[in-house]
Amino acid sequence: MSDEAEEILDLLIKEKYISEKELKKAEKAAEKTQTPLLNYLIENNYLNMDLIGQAIAEHFGVPYVDLNTNQPTAEQVLMIPEKIAKGLNAVLYSSNDEEIVIVSDHPLNPQIQALLRPLFPNKNIKTAYSLNVDIGKAFSYYKLKLSSRFENIISLEKKVAPEMMAEVIKDAFDLNASDIHFEPRGEEVFIRFRIDGILHEVGQISSQYYDNIINYMKVLASLRIDEHRAAQDGAIRFTNGDINVDIRLSIVPVVAGEKSVLRILSRHIGDLSIDNLGLSGEDQKIFEAAIAKPFGMIVVSGPTGSGKTTTLYTLVKKISNPEINITSIEDPVEYMIDGANQIQVNLAAGVTFAKGLRSIVRQDPDVILVGEIRDRETAEISVNAALTGHLLFSTFHANNAATTFLRLADMGIERYLLASTLDLVVSQRLLRRICEKCRYSLPVSEAYLSKFPADFAGYIKKNPTIYQGKGCPSCKGTGYKGRIAAFEMIRVTPEIQGLILSNATSREIWETAKKQGSRSLFEDASDKAKMGTTTFDEVFRVAPPAS
Repeated sequence: MSDEAEEILDLLIKEKYISEKELKKAEKAAEKTQTPLLNYLIENNYLNMDLIGQAIAEHFGVPYVDLNTNQPTAEQVLMIPEKIAKGLNAVLYSSNDEEIVIVSDHPLNPQIQALLRPLFPNKNIKTAYSLNVDIGKAFSYYKLKLSSRFENIISLEKKVAPEMMAEVIKDAFDLNASDIHFEPRGEEVFIRFRIDGILHEVGQISSQYYDNIINYMKVLASLRIDEHRAAQDGAIRFTNGDINVDIRLSIVPVVAGEKSVLRILSRHIGDLSIDNLGLSGEDQKIFEAAIAKPFGMIVVSGPTGSGKTTTLYTLVKKISNPEINITSIEDPVEYMIDGANQIQVNLAAGVTFAKGLRSIVRQDPDVILVGEIRDRETAEISVNAALTGHLLFSTFHANNAATTFLRLADMGIERYLLASTLDLVVSQRLLRRICEKCRYSLPVSEAYLSKFPADFAGYIKKNPTIYQGKGCPSCKGTGYKGRIAAFEMIRVTPEIQGLILSNATSREIWETAKKQGSRSLFEDASDKAKMGTTTFDEVFRVAPPAS
């Protein structure tokens, strides 16, 4: 552990932000998972970054500023020359006619006054504390465009591939992107980031340099560099300064070359809880009742990237305790779950979902998590595991909750087995959240309604007020920041069991579920739009009403 980390921990204990007993327990767990102690404390809810920031600010005797949620504008940051700002590790947070507030991770540094006084001769200079990582994000306003930085790397004859890749990943990290796409198109390769579910083009690179980058990525992921005609998947651990992330790499051949997608993963489940999944009060009660049962099967369906795995991990984390054995088979293991035994699918070693699941059943499990039901064999073993006294969670690809039953039956699973093992079927989608910093309300106008089909516009018109985001530095001008899930749930009641056994259609199953209180994805998403959590534009994009 670094001296700085030790000083922070000593300070937190002294100020009673954490007890010595909690610290000792966390030290053992952090050592077991090979995680830096401070990171482990944050990711497992012993502490959060704001508490650490406040404690350090109190130690310095200055205010604490959370730059992550109260970001300065580009204009404010650029008022201090880059060389001075980075030398002081400080940014201008606010300014008026009489004073400026400078935030730094060393707010008592006398050089702040000495170097900034000539820049602001007629203003009082006050200082505040902010975390180093948040100050670093504010420095992104000094960055040249990605293509300009690429040109600088090439001109300096540096190690082109590692330097370029580092710049791309650092930008993706700063923008909270979930995926990085490298897309060959003729002589150029386009780079796009998926941010809050939407792809944004961020730069281009010549195909000759991309060839070096993709070979470099293959080496890092232990893939074959001489293979260009087959799809390859691998994993990369990327470390650069304060950034330490796991990346899932997928490469596929396309007409113009090899397309690569990098999924940025979190190592730990962090502060996820069932309370912040975005569930309505009634849906949360349904989830909590389902996971309290000692056996049965909970299936979460939806397309790729709809947050299914995050939901399941949150449920597992909720029930995790020393008295039960939780084991998972996943491809890949996206988060580390404290207290769970997680198995990674490894086709080269013969570890498939089905084979791994067979082994798990012999490991005396109480709870089993199957990353995804992809084939009949995995489905059959999952159903049998749930039938023999285990609580089993899994994800599945289906358009909605009602069709999940039929798709599983189409895989060859006997309907009487589905009826007796399935306890809860959930479908979900992710909606972009309106940025809380720039959210505003406005009356519904005819111009706004004209963007939508008549039936959907008629539905919106029933609401006198709608909500949108204006766009601000915090959300990078998009009006959205973060995402929230919309849910559709079907509890397998005796009536639903009867429909499964009688070969009912998905429409018949859904009609009965609605009578029993189930709400559609559209209804749940619309409720979130009415409350100002998301917009009706998002509802129509992600979860429009069924035709």
